[in-house]
Amino acid sequence: MRPPHILLVEDEVHIAQGLVFNLELENYRVTHVDTGAAAMQAFAATAFDLVILDLMLPDSHGLDLCRQMRKQAPQLPILILTALGEEKDRVKGLQEGADDYLNKPFNLDEFLLRVRGMLRRSKWYRPEADLSEPYLFGNNRVDLDNLKAKTRQGEITLTELEARMLATFFATEGQTLRRGDLLEQVWGLSSDTETRSLDNFIVRLRKYFEEDPSQPQHFLTVRGRGYRFVQKPGA
Repeated sequence: MRPPHILLVEDEVHIAQGLVFNLELENYRVTHVDTGAAAMQAFAATAFDLVILDLMLPDSHGLDLCRQMRKQAPQLPILILTALGEEKDRVKGLQEGADDYLNKPFNLDEFLLRVRGMLRRSKWYRPEADLSEPYLFGNNRVDLDNLKAKTRQGEITLTELEARMLATFFATEGQTLRRGDLLEQVWGLSSDTETRSLDNFIVRLRKYFEEDPSQPQHFLTVRGRGYRFVQKPGA
């Protein structure tokens, strides 16, 4: 079986060298580039299993690359690495199609855990429920098999992580899911991992599917516990 092939887009030489070394120790194949132009050239020529993407590149912004890659490969896992650590930056990255987000400086063990989890989940995870038919809620129609959804914004293409998260919510409709359960079942992380990525991801789903994302009716926060999905509010 061939090793997973990772595209690393990072212009800081010392960071890139360390990541390539440690990823190869994990038996991953790594292609490293240091510009946006080189990244898109490699992306067009090769089918990668994962992209690790820095945002601040000498010739482009990583979010533009993320947007282009996501359009061409809806199921490709994309991990953003950046020194931009403000909440708005993380939300923007997830909105543009990234599956996860790590701030620099980061812990190497956590980085490798994220990579392993993303590659494992990319083989497709689905809760044990019959979700082969389109799922309807509000004014939304979600086709998980084809990674498509019709929303108030029109038709959108779902990422593999978005589909897994939706599948989990649909299969447990009305139940409160603890943050730790979602981190383990969907993200492949330890239940006690400290990360805001999950919360930012919920913001992303609300933007897609809620009539008013600031007053969600379907993707609800259960304070101090986690989240609950409701198909028919008030029913």
